[in-house]
Amino acid sequence: MSNSVLVPVDGSPAAEHALEYAREQFPDVTLTLLYVMNPMVDYSRRQSYPGYTGDDEFSNERDRGEAILEATAESIPDGVTVETALEAGDPARTIVSYADDHDCSQIVIGSHGRDGLARFLLGSVAETVVRRSAVPVTVVRPEA
Repeated sequence: MSNSVLVPVDGSPAAEHALEYAREQFPDVTLTLLYVMNPMVDYSRRQSYPGYTGDDEFSNERDRGEAILEATAESIPDGVTVETALEAGDPARTIVSYADDHDCSQIVIGSHGRDGLARFLLGSVAETVVRRSAVPVTVVRPEA
């Protein structure tokens, strides 16, 4: 198994907290930042905004992902080995598949901290990753 920790990022404070935790807890490993382009975003925007095409949305979502990955990687201090990856698919499935395919030793993922009905209706990417991952997963909750 490699010495790589996968940190899914989406530009949210939860993802930032997860990255900070990964940097503190795993200082001597390669951090792999993964942004997953969710195809449901494309579907909802096409339904909401007539005239949007799949090509437009893919490039917009790709641009957003690339910008988030670039900004996040730049925020990491020198001396820390960082890799970035941009994938498309269902976020939870893509995170688990990426960790398996790239022999990651750990996943550190942020949680938005939803509970009750909001969690049930919106689902939880972190919870699905925990249930399906073959490698250890650390879920970092938002700060109080």
